[in-house]
Amino acid sequence: MASEDWDSELLEEPLFILESGEVYRNPTEVKMSQIVLPCHANHCGEVSVGQLLKWMDSTACLSAERHAGCSCVTASVDDIHFEHTIGVGQVVHIKAKVNRAFTSSMEVGLVVSCEDLFSDQQCKVCHAFATFVARRTEAGKVQLKQVIPHTQAEQVEYSLAAERRRMRLIHAETINDLLSWSTSQTGPECEEHQHAVAAERTRVESVELVLPPHANHQVSTFGGQIMAWMENVATIAASRLCNAHPTLRTIDMFHFRGPSHIGDRLVLKAIVNNAFKKSMEVGVCAEAYQGGEPLRHINSAFMTFEVLDSDKKPRTLPRIRPEPVDGKRRFQEAIARKKIRLDRKYIISCKHTEVPLSVPWDPSNQIYLSYNNVSALKLLSARSNWVLSSEKKKVSLYTLEENQKLCFKVETHVNVPAEQVFVLLSDLTRRKEWDRHYEECEVINQADEDDTIYRVVTPSARKGGKDQDFIMLASRRRPCDPSEPYLIALRSVTLPTHPPTENLNRGEILCAGFTISEELDNLTKISYYNQATPGVLPYISTDIAGLSSKFSNTFSACSEFLERNRDSLASHSPSEL
Repeated sequence: MASEDWDSELLEEPLFILESGEVYRNPTEVKMSQIVLPCHANHCGEVSVGQLLKWMDSTACLSAERHAGCSCVTASVDDIHFEHTIGVGQVVHIKAKVNRAFTSSMEVGLVVSCEDLFSDQQCKVCHAFATFVARRTEAGKVQLKQVIPHTQAEQVEYSLAAERRRMRLIHAETINDLLSWSTSQTGPECEEHQHAVAAERTRVESVELVLPPHANHQVSTFGGQIMAWMENVATIAASRLCNAHPTLRTIDMFHFRGPSHIGDRLVLKAIVNNAFKKSMEVGVCAEAYQGGEPLRHINSAFMTFEVLDSDKKPRTLPRIRPEPVDGKRRFQEAIARKKIRLDRKYIISCKHTEVPLSVPWDPSNQIYLSYNNVSALKLLSARSNWVLSSEKKKVSLYTLEENQKLCFKVETHVNVPAEQVFVLLSDLTRRKEWDRHYEECEVINQADEDDTIYRVVTPSARKGGKDQDFIMLASRRRPCDPSEPYLIALRSVTLPTHPPTENLNRGEILCAGFTISEELDNLTKISYYNQATPGVLPYISTDIAGLSSKFSNTFSACSEFLERNRDSLASHSPSEL
């Protein structure tokens, strides 16, 4: 590993001191440290990803069981991107803790880092989110106790866990829809190449007998062990394509469809679905049987490999020649998954400040843009270092300057139930009734019940200048529990049907939106957030400098609008709202 890859200041949460004076430690936190020995390593002297997955699964399971107080099983693992490899003699550190518990399942967050004992430096290897389910006990189905976040970091992860769970629950359906849509867009690409490698040549099948060392105390096969066996056959398939030793870079989100137990024969199959210029996708399937019973589908996964040259740079790979029918289907689906994978990595995995202001919207990235939109607002609202800039007409304006970026927050209270405030504010077509900056607002795409794309026209902030228009994705979320606020998140997107025009300046919004919290009976706190961009800053600069009351007037008008329309929604049931 290159020396510049090391991070001597690997992120650690600041200490949180309890009222008793003791240093707080998350009660579900579990740490594992393992020195990499030759028996853990591959041909390159680096820890095999299969071994790392086993360690990660064990650590996450211990964290889940510490919270649940009973045995737990792995239900799913989100996308994993491996940023670095780990060599023999280095130390692997794995930290796991429960971010949030639901009825009988919980999300466990994992951070894996690597330490060089000789240079005393550390680097981040990967992070992951795994879902564990508490097993039924003799008393029946387990009802998990709630996680109580204490630190700011815990509160953020607690809030984001609900959004990640929402994405997992519709993952399979979403992927199937996206594959159907994307394959219809890509068209035929199974061209014949003179030196293409037949996909059949990369096919691998292996069988493993599940023994007691492979299982937990409930005689179920460790999820990490299954993942390690799957990684093994996938690596063999990838090696056959390029006649070289590949490096695993990503594992797509996957779900365990059923349990495996001691005595099972686990059949593992792998094949290269497609080879791109610098990477390849390998599909892996795990099935189990005992005796003469039919095969049970345990798990399927898609893994992306690269082959590195002597300079540790990805090298060009040979083409693949797919098999007829199923092979060509897998070939086309791999092209679609590559785009989906890039969207997920580009939009979800990076910090929201690293995402371009306007990301192209299409059905293949809708769910990921929605996630990024909501999570960016949650992260912004969780910040605690806001500075009060002005307070007029019961409207408070706060600012936050960090890393040469300016954010602002506007806060007020209204005597209207939070649910009604949420309904009224989430319909942006009505915002021009109280916000003079909204001259026009139209719905241009109703993506689903919670996500809508609007076109908004605003007057120029400068005399004689052009008006501005914005293409905005609005994502709204109701709270998962009473302690959370309602959310209306806004960000810019681009649509080919609505390109910029000459008579309007195209404005952009990186992160904005409302959080709505009911503090007392019918007393609701409304907070509006905006990470100021060049298109937004002119509208707020004079207020921040204390030279204007435009924003306090706007949000006073918002309060009047909400109270004026309160009775019009009072007769509706919550389900109608």
